[in-house]
Amino acid sequence: MDYKQIHEEIIKFRNDRGWQKYHNLKDLAVSLNLEASEVLEIFQWKSTDHELSSDEKKHLEDEIADTLIYAFYMCDKLNVNPYDIIQSKLNVNEHRHWNFDGK
Repeated sequence: MDYKQIHEEIIKFRNDRGWQKYHNLKDLAVSLNLEASEVLEIFQWKSTDHELSSDEKKHLEDEIADTLIYAFYMCDKLNVNPYDIIQSKLNVNEHRHWNFDGK
């Protein structure tokens, strides 16, 4: 499925439920952050080398999807293509000097 199809589906889902009135940038940002916190919660109290169970992996995938959906709603509100802004950011990052050894 490409961005256009995903965009149409999530907008239809939102509109069918009458949620567009709640989708201002501030509330979308709050919701995105809450969903991202649910991603983090999956790893709470686990060691860094913990392998996820199949149920935990599915839960993680669902929470990542929720987070992405809110990011896509924000892109819709801003009238930007998320892939275009990702590419723009990658172009900026490509020209940055990353030095991980502290020098």
